[in-house]
Amino acid sequence: MNQRLRRLLAATSAAACLTAGPAGCSNDDKPEAPGARTAQPGRFASPGPGSVNTYWIRAPEGLVLVDTLRTPADARKAVAEIRKTGEPVAAILLTHSHPDHVGGAGAFHEAFPEAPIHASRATDKAMREDKRGFYPLARSANAAFPADLTYADRTFEDGTALRAGGLRFETATYTGGESDVATVYYRPDTGDLFSGDLATSKVTPALIEGNSCGWLQILDRLERRFAGAGTLYPGHGAPGPARAVIDGQRRYLQRFRGLVRPAVTPDSPQGRTITPGEQESIVSELDRAYPGHPPVADLPTIVQENIKAVGRELSAEDPAKVPAACSDKPREGTLTAPVRAYVDAVNGGNLDALTESFAPDAQVIDVGRRIQGRAAIRAWAAGEVIGGTLTVLRVVESRPGHQRLLVRFAPGGTGGFAAYYTFTVNGASITRAELAYAD
Repeated sequence: MNQRLRRLLAATSAAACLTAGPAGCSNDDKPEAPGARTAQPGRFASPGPGSVNTYWIRAPEGLVLVDTLRTPADARKAVAEIRKTGEPVAAILLTHSHPDHVGGAGAFHEAFPEAPIHASRATDKAMREDKRGFYPLARSANAAFPADLTYADRTFEDGTALRAGGLRFETATYTGGESDVATVYYRPDTGDLFSGDLATSKVTPALIEGNSCGWLQILDRLERRFAGAGTLYPGHGAPGPARAVIDGQRRYLQRFRGLVRPAVTPDSPQGRTITPGEQESIVSELDRAYPGHPPVADLPTIVQENIKAVGRELSAEDPAKVPAACSDKPREGTLTAPVRAYVDAVNGGNLDALTESFAPDAQVIDVGRRIQGRAAIRAWAAGEVIGGTLTVLRVVESRPGHQRLLVRFAPGGTGGFAAYYTFTVNGASITRAELAYAD
């Protein structure tokens, strides 16, 4: 293939690369304590099903823990790993009130009684009120869940800075997403972002609260607020580049909504009621698109419950008032989420995000050459795409499931040539991309 064609193909294949209780606990803008260490946080993931993470961060005054797992038994396993460090525990941070993140707090407190437990005021209130009745439900589903919870003994105002263990954390509290209230913790000195369940990594999330649109809007705010984040440490799944993990969560939610939406339209077989056949079809498509993604909860029917909750949410939405972050239809002159992910991945040089922006069986037509499936697209992109820059000059055509762009691809970052990129999109994934020269 000639070099010009290679550059054109290269451009098409990269996708989306992503504190106050007692005095002195928040709004602390003193300089960082001397001796702060920047070693990578430790991690313990509880056994599945419903594996959940706890982290420990090395700080000048000891370890700072993030979240406390689902049960005291899981917490005690984590305690054994933490004690191997030989360091004291200086503080414990809670991200949100869901049972799988707070059920082990009592065991952590018993093991490290001198370490204060910190939570935002909103998270502490959500735990104490438990308006959704999650804790009795957790006890009925898992006999190991504690009869009595251990609550935070240090609370901080939502969104204020927090000093713990000699480290300063920036915080942000979000409402109406994966959980009713969620707090993230950010270390500006290292770029480490602890996201709780707002952005998870290659897992099947819980959508049973029916706030997928609110969650998508939060992800946009999270990405803007912590644009400098390097590594994201999720509540479930492995840590990874912040932008890539956030993009992956966004694409999952958009795809899920795109799969459920046809089943609740007025002209579907039973109107807004999801039939067993429709549910089975959605589950099959999710299994195909996300093989091996374990559930975040020890609930065997989590996917079916997610479908019901998102179905109710979509049925109640007014299409004319759906926020841009949640809409399947692009605004005039804007890119659909999968196409935007692809363009961002090209410009970010993120091969993983590029690959994941395509459906598993997607096809790229490279001026007559066919590249079929994610593995082939990844190989093609690695050799012919990554390293260039892609500028969208104009959205030539845009309708549901289809966009045609006039672009300029520059292999070395400057100059380049014009081309037309035509994308077919299904939900949150590109199913077909066709490239052609513009001259």
